[in-house]
Amino acid sequence: MHIEMIFDIICPWCYLGKRRLEEAILVRPNLSPNITWSSFQLNPNIPIDGIDRQDYLNTRFGDEIRANQIYSSLEILGNSLGINFRFNRLKKIPNTLNAHRLILYSNRLGLGSETVESLFNAYFVKGFDTGNRTVLLKIAEELGFESSAIRSYLYSDQDIEEIRERNVRVQKIGINGVPAFIF
Repeated sequence: MHIEMIFDIICPWCYLGKRRLEEAILVRPNLSPNITWSSFQLNPNIPIDGIDRQDYLNTRFGDEIRANQIYSSLEILGNSLGINFRFNRLKKIPNTLNAHRLILYSNRLGLGSETVESLFNAYFVKGFDTGNRTVLLKIAEELGFESSAIRSYLYSDQDIEEIRERNVRVQKIGINGVPAFIF
């Protein structure tokens, strides 16, 4: 069975969706799914250096109190799935273009799932800026990627248009929020 998960790496609901998908697969031991991780940039217009998270939350949710209520609920849900969200460590909302490029690169090597988990953990648990190429290089190296090859890739323009085209493709089929799954 082929499963395509459409997600953004800065979406906590996507991290929860990933974990729920993994739980569903575990209860079907005879199922051997092939999972493809497909990018969806929730905020493709965020500057490459990211934006201040608190400013973003205030704009999106109206104020800090409302944002804290939402994220408190997410922490409870995360704990039930083994995710130790640390929203207080997040200082900015990164542009996810390069993170999605890293995932696309890792998909080609059969390491998509490991890369996605590492990126979610780096952002939501450790509070790392997953829009920063230095951070992405460190994550890739920890996963065993060859340093010079991944550095050349991330500092090139390779696959930038591919990521942008994927955003357009999923919107054309009616997906405008994530996570989304295609079975």
